[in-house]
Amino acid sequence: MSTDDVLAEVGPRLRRIRKEREVTLAGLSEATGISVSTLSRLESGLRKPSLELLLPIAQAHQVPLDELVGAPPVGDPRVRTEPVQRHGRTFWPLTRQPGGLQAFKVREPRRKEEPEPRTHEGYEWLYVLSGRLRLVLGEHDVVLSPGEAAEFDTRVPHWFGSTGEGPAEFLSLFGPQGERMHVRARPARRGRAE
Repeated sequence: MSTDDVLAEVGPRLRRIRKEREVTLAGLSEATGISVSTLSRLESGLRKPSLELLLPIAQAHQVPLDELVGAPPVGDPRVRTEPVQRHGRTFWPLTRQPGGLQAFKVREPRRKEEPEPRTHEGYEWLYVLSGRLRLVLGEHDVVLSPGEAAEFDTRVPHWFGSTGEGPAEFLSLFGPQGERMHVRARPARRGRAE
């Protein structure tokens, strides 16, 4: 739909909303400070709607501006992706565009494995949703519980995985070096996970 088509529908929509609320042009003029003749020309399509005219009308009718201009509905905001199996984990991508910050929901199954810390460029943030997640980061060996978060530079040798107690679900945000997350959690002092 072209801009002209959208603007052509504003007038009849203004009239319909005003009549539904049983408001006269004089009453709307008093509420908005816009002259009766200007309101009449807006409703008949003889005057192009502008933001300066539509904002007070939207406020007087207590409706969102979108309703006056007939803005198209917002598309479905849900991210629909297929889970991916990698290294025994299930990943659900939560971002659509490649590059930049990437977000994943991850399910780590219950398993026993020896940590093999690795390094690479980037920065990672983990947030545990359920279960417990073991994180080996440099000299630290911590277990994260639900509601706990960790963030780290991935150039530091790191590994995260199962504690061997049960599965864990967590969110993982990974970004290029230099991007820092804004939530920080100090690891609790704990003994090495068995």
